[in-house]
Amino acid sequence: MAPDRFDDPRLTVMGLFIEAYQGLIARLDAVHAAHGLSGSDFDALIRLARSPGRQLRMTDLAAQTALSTSGITRIVDRLERAGLISRTRCAADRRSCFAVLTDAGEQRLAADVPDTVDAIERWFTGCLTTEQLDTLTAALHMVRDAVHPNATAGAQ
Repeated sequence: MAPDRFDDPRLTVMGLFIEAYQGLIARLDAVHAAHGLSGSDFDALIRLARSPGRQLRMTDLAAQTALSTSGITRIVDRLERAGLISRTRCAADRRSCFAVLTDAGEQRLAADVPDTVDAIERWFTGCLTTEQLDTLTAALHMVRDAVHPNATAGAQ
């Protein structure tokens, strides 16, 4: 067995990507926890906040977060009990419902975002030049679109 099969640069870049991701998530999870949220909670809330009418169909929220419908239902159930999200029925399709960011959810998110942005700047974007960040952003868009084409479902 040739040792260079284990030295493939694609394995190296994937390993570095995973290590960077895991390190960043650990730092961001601590920020979210300080605001009473998990990373999944933050992800759902920020997607709703950035969507038209602060709402998404549950299926679109599941698609955007790459979670199963049961997975997103558990998160929305928890956030609804906390008063951060409400559910409303879809008038056009009675089988569907929307997850809607409440005012309390917006306030919780607004308290979390500055600390999250500071952590992102400190541990990620601040480590890169503007040119490096622009290149990385473009590359991540291409990879994201290839591996997660539903990442913007319902956002149009």
